[in-house]
Amino acid sequence: MKRAVDATTDEITSELREALKEEDMSSIGTTGNPAGSIDMHLEVAIIPVSDIDRSKQFYQSLGWRLDDDVAPLGAIRIVQFTPPGSGCSVTFGKGLTEAAPGSAEATLTVSDIEAAHDSLVGRGIDASDVWHGPPFPRQARLSGPDPDRTSYGSFCSFADPDGNLWIVQEVTKRLPGRV
Repeated sequence: MKRAVDATTDEITSELREALKEEDMSSIGTTGNPAGSIDMHLEVAIIPVSDIDRSKQFYQSLGWRLDDDVAPLGAIRIVQFTPPGSGCSVTFGKGLTEAAPGSAEATLTVSDIEAAHDSLVGRGIDASDVWHGPPFPRQARLSGPDPDRTSYGSFCSFADPDGNLWIVQEVTKRLPGRV
């Protein structure tokens, strides 16, 4: 910036403060993101269910933490669970969505697909066998975990009582920029 030779200390200090404010504001919440974007964290996913209490029992059987079960109004009931270690919760209930029960699909990540599979089966969950290769189409799936245990390469799946699909994916090394 070009300034007059006789600029006062106060003017220079004021310009520096403004420049610092602009610099500070431009970096808030954008670590590792393109300029002008802000960090966003997925907090809650709403899934459609037909029987709230049956779904509540199912998600409790998974060992997920029950965060809330509240009916703030007669036409609304909110049940929220969080999977162990997850920063995102799952919400279902009454008056929350018009989506058809069983229409949701989501992915959970784990550090050991075989241990996760064994845990699901041990809890009485009807989990698929472990496979590797792409999750879709089903015909492309190969039996067993990825032979090299490549991160993002091994899967199993299960569904809740309404048919909402949960794909479980082994992630041992995150892709750059992922947390």
